[in-house]
Amino acid sequence: MQVEPPPHETPSPEAVAFERLAGEVDAALEQCRQLDDDGRRGSMRLKKALEGFQRHVLTQVIRGLKDDPRGKELLVGLLGDPAVLSAFTMHGLLKPDLNARVAEVVEGIREYAQSHGGDVEFVRVEGDVAFVRMRGNCSGCSLSALTLKRGVEDRLKEEVPEISKIEVLPTPPGAGIEIPSDPEAVGWVAGPPFVTMRHGEPQRLEGDGYDILLVRFDDKVYAYRNACAHMGAPLHNGLRDETILSCPLHGFKYDLTSGECISVPQAQLEPFPLRVGEDGVVMVLPE
Repeated sequence: MQVEPPPHETPSPEAVAFERLAGEVDAALEQCRQLDDDGRRGSMRLKKALEGFQRHVLTQVIRGLKDDPRGKELLVGLLGDPAVLSAFTMHGLLKPDLNARVAEVVEGIREYAQSHGGDVEFVRVEGDVAFVRMRGNCSGCSLSALTLKRGVEDRLKEEVPEISKIEVLPTPPGAGIEIPSDPEAVGWVAGPPFVTMRHGEPQRLEGDGYDILLVRFDDKVYAYRNACAHMGAPLHNGLRDETILSCPLHGFKYDLTSGECISVPQAQLEPFPLRVGEDGVVMVLPE
């Protein structure tokens, strides 16, 4: 519980007193740990009783402040004192910021997502909605993505009751996709030369086990699984309006610069890693 003063500043008398008292608490607890079993049990009962009493008193203080029109302002001012902040935190009377709590839950799910070749990233909270991005194998409208979304949502509702649902934001093209250091690694397939691709004109790259939608806008190339998130229909022959492509089967619309489904924002096209080789050929890694 040692509190270090900021460098080159003389600690205030209050800070000195707080540090001294905190040191005495630490020393007393260390002495309790050295007692025999009966002594330790007795000292721990006393410690819990005192903490329960203090928590009750502090709770009453908070309730009283809330009843005063200036209560919130006064409470914020009090929390600027390290001793007050320490007491409130120790007794669980201060909850972390909502964004921090949601981010902590999402961070706990990332290991599972990464084990399935994807990732999930916390973005922000608005009201009772948490916004996240899913990357890699989790970024499309596949079964794994839907399963992960439900998992994130269930965990958040359980651990952060203020959150009622999550929204998946579109992933920027190429973001979060790891490209092997060896561009000729097994699995990469060659597409058309970059210079032959026409601006905004979708192309199909099809082979054994893969069907890819390629499109170029100015100096950027995008690669997606050539399948509508609705029923899996190929998209390369769909109608295009600027960067928006419409599925020829049921008209689902997609922004080809992000993969986002305009018709159903929760869905999006599945992106693939790609690069332009030294010879100018577009290389894609189907997953």
